[in-house]
Amino acid sequence: MQNKSEFKIVLIGPEIPGNTGSIGRTCVALNLELILIEPIAFDLSQKAVRRAGLDYWQHVKIKIYQSFDQFIFQEQPNPQNLFFFSRWSKKNYHEAGFIKNCYLVFGSESKGINEEITDKFNHRFFKIPMKSDIIRSLNLANAATAVALEAQRQIEFEHVRY
Repeated sequence: MQNKSEFKIVLIGPEIPGNTGSIGRTCVALNLELILIEPIAFDLSQKAVRRAGLDYWQHVKIKIYQSFDQFIFQEQPNPQNLFFFSRWSKKNYHEAGFIKNCYLVFGSESKGINEEITDKFNHRFFKIPMKSDIIRSLNLANAATAVALEAQRQIEFEHVRY
């Protein structure tokens, strides 16, 4: 397995420890870095995080930033490498055109991504399509895993476009 992540998962203000633990487990499985942006609504040492991440939590490559601005300043991503996810987007995630060194950015479970970020990067937002009007959104861990697997598929098979 490669030592360097081909892309990273970013969680802004995660609220549910089990989701973060499950996403951390996905990061270990795919050799990805997990970036958490405060506020984090729980202590990362909580049992719920470790339980969801199982005994893999110790292997999660994790960075924590105090704010989205600090994340941008420290990571200095090319804006074309930022992919944000919201149920309100018009574009589907499979159309994103994921590339190496990109960031998959998800908001908190109850609030999503704040308006300031949405306004600044509105052209970089994508959604996971849902066919039912009954469901407001997918579970964050499920959504992040689905998008990560699609990003991996696109990056690894970039020469194959459907």
